Amino acid sequence: MTHDLVTALRPLLTAEASAEAHSTGTEPGDLEQAVWLRLLERLDAEGPPLDPEEWLRRAVRSEARRTRRTSRLERPYAGDPVDDGGHDPEQLALAAARGRALREAVRRLPGRCPRLLEALLSPKDLTYREIAGELGISQGSLGPERSRCLGCLRRLLTPEVAAH
Repeated sequence: MTHDLVTALRPLLTAEASAEAHSTGTEPGDLEQAVWLRLLERLDAEGPPLDPEEWLRRAVRSEARRTRRTSRLERPYAGDPVDDGGHDPEQLALAAARGRALREAVRRLPGRCPRLLEALLSPKDLTYREIAGELGISQGSLGPERSRCLGCLRRLLTPEVAAH
């Protein structure tokens, strides 16, 4: 039954998400992903909606509103949260060496991890939307991709940190 519902709603969701995505400044795929998740949660808790097409239209508009609100509230970080502002030459040299070691390790990562982490480490302080556009992937994929890449980086750095 769930498969039939998903199959029946897919074209409508694609059209609705494409229509709403422009106004939110997000990717249609991100809206689709959020609505599919909402539908699965609903199926798990309440069962299928009585009027699936109308429910889907309302869910897409609701997710678009949520996305607009969230994007208005996004603010870039003011700086490195662990930067204590120490200007001691020795501390600056050590910080520069750590930064070089980190960037070298990032370059050794597999797949698109180097590009993703370089974008996240960029002094331009890019938003998820900008990073997703730069990498050509959906904004909703960034979190899981980032977690996977950070796990790879952690495994790569663990022996190096232990050696020092």
